[in-house]
Amino acid sequence: MEASGDTEEPPLPLALARFQVSEEFGFLLPDPLTELPTAYGPWMDIAHQLPQLIESHQLRSRVHQMPQLSTQHLRGREELHLAHLVLSFITMGYVWQEGEEGTVQVLPRNLAVPYWEVSQALGLPPILSHADFVLANWRRKDPNGNLDTIITLPGGESLRGFILVTLLVEKAAVPGIKAIIQALGAILQCDEETLHRALEELAGAIQAMSEALRRMHDYVDPEVFYSVIRIFLSGWKDNPAMPHGLIYEGVSPEPMAFSGGSAAQSTVLHAFDELLGICHRDHSAAFLHRMRDYMPPAHRAFVEQIRRVSLKQHVLCSGDARLRAAFNRCVSALAAFRSCHIAIVTKYIATAAARAKARQAEPGARAGPSAGKPPSALEGKGTGGSHIFSFLKSVRDTTREGMISV
Repeated sequence: MEASGDTEEPPLPLALARFQVSEEFGFLLPDPLTELPTAYGPWMDIAHQLPQLIESHQLRSRVHQMPQLSTQHLRGREELHLAHLVLSFITMGYVWQEGEEGTVQVLPRNLAVPYWEVSQALGLPPILSHADFVLANWRRKDPNGNLDTIITLPGGESLRGFILVTLLVEKAAVPGIKAIIQALGAILQCDEETLHRALEELAGAIQAMSEALRRMHDYVDPEVFYSVIRIFLSGWKDNPAMPHGLIYEGVSPEPMAFSGGSAAQSTVLHAFDELLGICHRDHSAAFLHRMRDYMPPAHRAFVEQIRRVSLKQHVLCSGDARLRAAFNRCVSALAAFRSCHIAIVTKYIATAAARAKARQAEPGARAGPSAGKPPSALEGKGTGGSHIFSFLKSVRDTTREGMISV
């Protein structure tokens, strides 16, 4: 088992390839593998049947029958990422099959040990994160460029829409990621014209991300997201449904706690924040910093490199009104994106929660996530464990405060 990748700190200006960032796909894994070698057939067989196995309450028994496979035959980053994706989805299904009232305390050895080994090789935690759920979970459906997911969970077309819209947000960010490189290079060269163009490019990319995010309304049913999908993205840190975490059998006798999947694990916004010098308040900053542990290490290193040059200081010292205006357009676009995200969360969590509560009060309400019983443990929290509305509003407000006074 081996992972390729060089995360040494290169001198500025940065080169995207050194950080496993693609010129075409940004932080998305370019053309992810969709099948593992034949030896890993038992994993793939279960992974391709996850929605049915979970809905029929058979996944746990299938996992118990699964052979414990060696990870030594996995070669290269792409195979490791697919293995991590598959084992992450199986784990979330295993833990949450019976809803938050029927959780487990132990992940069985035949799943826990290979999952831990693959996670260690990639530098990722052994839980479903944004790096699996979105970055490595896409394939071309046909030659026309239509996309599909590789692995899925209960939620049908709404889950597929949720993943693919998030992927389109990542794809829309790509010109902005490239603009970071151009901006940092222009600062080193004192090239104000190139810097201005890079900032205009960045502002446009962030606006395109907002447009992509708004497509969530077209493809994701709020009730399905809240009552069916959301629990499978939940972790076992800061979650009252699993207050003691999860024991990974064969790895550690002590339970471990990891946060669930969260948009805060997307490297894109961390990179933009660092470039624009956005300083979040203590609690929000601490949560965001912790979410970097859920990124591929090379992407995390990319974010850390950006802070080595202060764009804001350069713009302030330049005395150039055009640069200040372009900088402020970037900050304004980023704040608007975060407002758009708050609107989405309001619709898909707050409003959906109220409707779900009313539905549960009706006679004959059924139980279990596949039947649509909404989880109550994370009602006011995000799947990453943050107090979601206070966190999102704080982050949006501190973004606005990053504007330069003209």
